[in-house]
Amino acid sequence: MFLVVRNSISDKLDNNKNYRIINEQPIKEYCTNNMCVNELEKINAGCLFLFDALFKDSSVFSYYTKNNINIVKYIIIWLSYMLNLKEQVGKDNNLQYFYNMYIQGGDKYKNRITDIKEYTSYKDLIDKINMMNMDINDISKFYDAFSTLCNMYVDINEENPNCDYILKKAIEFVGKYKKLKDNSSITENSSCRQILVNLSNDYDNFKKNCNKCSSFPSIETTDNSVRTSELTSEVTSSSSSISKNLFIVLSIFGAIGFFLGISYKRKNKKYKEENGSLTYDSKSSNYFRNSNNGWYILRNCLFRSNFCIIFA
Repeated sequence: MFLVVRNSISDKLDNNKNYRIINEQPIKEYCTNNMCVNELEKINAGCLFLFDALFKDSSVFSYYTKNNINIVKYIIIWLSYMLNLKEQVGKDNNLQYFYNMYIQGGDKYKNRITDIKEYTSYKDLIDKINMMNMDINDISKFYDAFSTLCNMYVDINEENPNCDYILKKAIEFVGKYKKLKDNSSITENSSCRQILVNLSNDYDNFKKNCNKCSSFPSIETTDNSVRTSELTSEVTSSSSSISKNLFIVLSIFGAIGFFLGISYKRKNKKYKEENGSLTYDSKSSNYFRNSNNGWYILRNCLFRSNFCIIFA
């Protein structure tokens, strides 16, 4: 899903320092009158898309993200990075401003998650991870490492993955992780240290469950600043189950993003050839129809488990 959002909203600003919509199809229903005009509304649409895809009701919540609100941290990492691309206006940083306007001040994040007792709403999930008071600059620093890890899940799910390329990306991820671990502004913050642990666990799980490629570099986590005593026995005992669930989610994120990305690139290339424009005609009703082959493989991935690495 993260790659779907990234293929919808670029993680780089345009020449006018505005958010650039690549393809509004997946997110337009979250905008006023299906039109994302306001800058913050674009980011809010992407954020709501992610929460709906992962936490909307009990069937999605329990199957893909059961007891694993660590995924909410990754959503906030994406959100913080995107908001941090813009200069701060006013006394509140952009994350706090967004929280006050859309999460606290709006209704959509307060809608009840059906048949889930532990977490009443998206706002409740966000409040439980306690990241809104963190420095937006520190949170944003995790984006590159997370994005690289997410891309690795996409690449490994190819039928014939390029292991040399994936190994290169793994080395890149480990380097980014080490840079984060060596950053005192991160290691001195307990919430940031916990995100480091989450990334490390998810990378280790990727290596353990990847039977298509091997010889991945390891992450050194002996530093007490990362493996802190603040991690409770509850977190430790549940880490294996959480990692498996997150591996399922990221694998599905990657597969969906991969196939939607192919469909978008093909249509965008054709459109640019015909019109000489960088703007994608997202109103075309053929957007999803032209990816039947991709969706057939994706269906096998989700329901037959013969293409992706998916665990119970």
